[in-house]
Amino acid sequence: MGFVVAIDGPAASGKGTIAQRLGAKLGLPVLDTGLLYRAVGVAMASRGGDLEDDAAAAAAARALRAVDLQSDALRTAAAGEAASRVAVHPAVRAALADFQRAFAARPGGAVLDGRDIGTVIVPDAAAKLFVTAAPQVRAERRWRQLRQIDPMVAFDAVLADILRRDERDSGRDAAPLRVADDAVLLDTTDLDIDSAFDAACRIVEAARG
Repeated sequence: MGFVVAIDGPAASGKGTIAQRLGAKLGLPVLDTGLLYRAVGVAMASRGGDLEDDAAAAAAARALRAVDLQSDALRTAAAGEAASRVAVHPAVRAALADFQRAFAARPGGAVLDGRDIGTVIVPDAAAKLFVTAAPQVRAERRWRQLRQIDPMVAFDAVLADILRRDERDSGRDAAPLRVADDAVLLDTTDLDIDSAFDAACRIVEAARG
């Protein structure tokens, strides 16, 4: 396995942007694993499926294609909520695990961000970061993003969604969101994205050294 960077953290912590920038800097492919769960949730919802149906959600996960990750529908608040709901199913996580591990095993390495990359998917990753921020700060970041799609979206609704997803992600039985024992915590509450990226680069360079 090449040099793998595992980035975990809650919603809107900045991990996705950091992952993309690290990938560009290191010349490594990047996988936003949250898109996999969003795609499963969106596929279920588009067919009127029950997001609580473990077997149906797992079937949707097994049928997932790379092209399904390109849809703009995956960037909505509804997609994020659907992703959090289907991600609790062990069968869904198992169906998507091989896809993620194969991506991580690419020659030269890769950067992956998600909820359980450093704890479950690639526990032997060379560099592990856990990116977080205060819920109110994360909600404001997500609210500003969503307003570009829906100017009427309410901040309180976004904050409630963030808190609900935090509880679901941390409380699920299958691969709960947690800090890996050997991960470096990066709190971006008081950092802009450039400062957060600089901090992440220092963490990764230390791991490479």
